[in-house]
Order: sequence, then structure tokens, then C-alpha cells
Amino acid sequence: MNWNFFKTKKKEEVKKGPVKEWVDAIVFAVVAATLIRWAFMEAFTIPTPSMENSLLVGDFLFVSKINYGPRTPKTPLQFPLTHAKIWGTNIPSYTDAIQLPQFRFPGFGDVERNDVVVFNYPPEFQHPTDLKTHYIKRCVAIGGDTLEVRDSQVYVNGEKGKNPEDMQFAYILVTDVTINDRVFKKNGVWDYTRSAKNDYYEIHARPQDAEKFENLDFIREVIRAKHPEGYVMPGIFPNAQRFEWNKDFFGPLIIPEEGMTIELTEDNVAMYGTTIRNYEGIENIDLKETELLIDGQKATSYTFKQDYYFMMGDNRDNSADSRFWGFVPGDHVVGEASFIWMSIDPNESFFSKIRWSRLFNGID
Repeated sequence: MNWNFFKTKKKEEVKKGPVKEWVDAIVFAVVAATLIRWAFMEAFTIPTPSMENSLLVGDFLFVSKINYGPRTPKTPLQFPLTHAKIWGTNIPSYTDAIQLPQFRFPGFGDVERNDVVVFNYPPEFQHPTDLKTHYIKRCVAIGGDTLEVRDSQVYVNGEKGKNPEDMQFAYILVTDVTINDRVFKKNGVWDYTRSAKNDYYEIHARPQDAEKFENLDFIREVIRAKHPEGYVMPGIFPNAQRFEWNKDFFGPLIIPEEGMTIELTEDNVAMYGTTIRNYEGIENIDLKETELLIDGQKATSYTFKQDYYFMMGDNRDNSADSRFWGFVPGDHVVGEASFIWMSIDPNESFFSKIRWSRLFNGID
């Protein structure tokens, strides 16, 4: 009897060629990186000085997605590991032919006051929500809070808000002397410009660093640069013509929260109308100067569908933030800044570019 008849023949193993092995490895790496980037952690860089001195231009951060919970993709048809454009080009990396409802998975917590938050820039309407430009600011007020800025100091619910340790303001250094860059760096100032007439410098510095310039012989005067109460600053949120606010005297303003109902008075239409129109997902809405029409009918009240946040930069006088463009909707929140993994000084030479003291620092 031929016992081999009963034996199961083993399938011959097909050996992968080097090209297929490389393709498999690349596909696996892209899928793994995409999942990690979406659900857990993503790397960002600081391109502007709006958060100095807390975060510097050239800081590279890891931002946690799981702290607040990752969002499901709204725009699924996108080239992997890109944002709105293909790297180094102006070519869109996505098509908005398919737009999905967006949900957020549970996270470790919610956005809290004083968190440093990465979010999609709300007024950028040329891209879908999840592909708008990334901004990073500090959350100074959450939904339900009443925010006010008095003489540059933030107040939340009538109490003085917590000031970041490295918060900066604008100062005028009155001098006819050309100040060497090393003098600014030695005194902790990275953000400065000289006037056209060469008779003063404007710097953005911590109060304790600005005081150092008062002791220099070639500085005639150090002046805190700020607007007086009642000065109407063009472009201030929500309506510079109706509310006499500026970046140093702002509010009081109630931050919307999910389930909060407001009466649509003329002031409230001016204060919240653009937020309702732009971020609440209402299709048939018409905002007029003193009234809001939904489905062709004048609305007398409105209940918000999501939480909102008020964000400000730590470099308070050099930050385009919620004082200028309004609230950050909850569905625009990306994650919480966790730590600095690399920091490169763009103004230094090759061997001095890395700011070694900032590597792996946590972000407060």
C-alpha cells in the first residue's frame, strides 16, 4: 500500500523577492505611522513667536491625541502622512468628494484652562475642518466661563486668571543707539524690531526681562506698549463697531458651551451670530446685522450644539488669537502639547543651532 497517498502535500512556500519585501515593509510602516499619528501622538513645529517665551520658534513638539480623544477623519480621501497639501508644493493632498460625520473617541479628559492646545484654525474655510492649518495657543477659558481682559490681565468668572510663567508683553525701548543682537539674547529677548526712524525698538519680553533694559545707559526709557480702555481696536472680535474692546481691555464675554441657550437680542446676534453660522452645522442660515434667520424664520433664541474655547498666545501682544478671530469649536481641537523633543535656533550657526537645554522638556 502506498502510504504517501494519505499524506497531505505541503504547499510550496513562495519566496518573496526583494522588491515585494520592500513594498510590504513600506506599506506596513505607512499604515502604522498613520494610525499612531491619528490616534496617539503627532509631531508639530513652532513657526511663529506667538507662544514665546513658553515655546520658541524652532521648537519641535509631540502632541497627544489621546488626552482629549482622537477624532474620526472627516476627509478620508487623502494622501497618507500629509495635511492639506503635498509636501513642498501647493498641490492639494486630498479630495473633499466624500465628507464624513466627525466623532471624537473618549480620551483621558477634556480641555482645561491653561492647557496648551493644538487646534485647526477656525476661520480657514477653504479647507475641511480636519485639514485646516494647525495653531497652538493656551486655553484661557472654557465653555460656560465669563472671560474679561482688564489692563492686559485675564479674568475668568470674576477672578484673576493664572498667568503663564513665561508670558510676554510689548515694550518700547527709547534709544538712538543700535543695539547688538547679543544684548537682546543676553537679556532673554528673541522678538524685537527697530522703528523706521531708528529712535526706538519694540520688544516682546517677560516683565522681569524688560526691567533689565532700564539699567542700561543707552536706554532712555522703557515703556509698556498697550491700548487704553475705550480704544476701539480694528478687527477685534466679535464686532469692533459695536463693542469698544481692544486686546488689553476685552469683554466681558461668555464662552458658549454645549446645551447653553441664549436669547438672540441684537447684542447677542452681534456677539455669537458668526459662531452659530460658521461652526454649528446649520445649512439654511442667514445672518443679518441685528437678526439671525434659520430656515427663513427669525430665531429668537439658540441652543449651542458643542463646547467652545477661548485661546490666547503667551506672547500676549504678538499673537493672533481668539481676541481677533473668535472661539475655537470643540470639533476643531486636535490635541494637547506634551513635550519638546527637539529645538533648533534658526538664528544660530551650524554648531550652535540645537538648544540642548530644551530637549525633552514638558510643556506647562
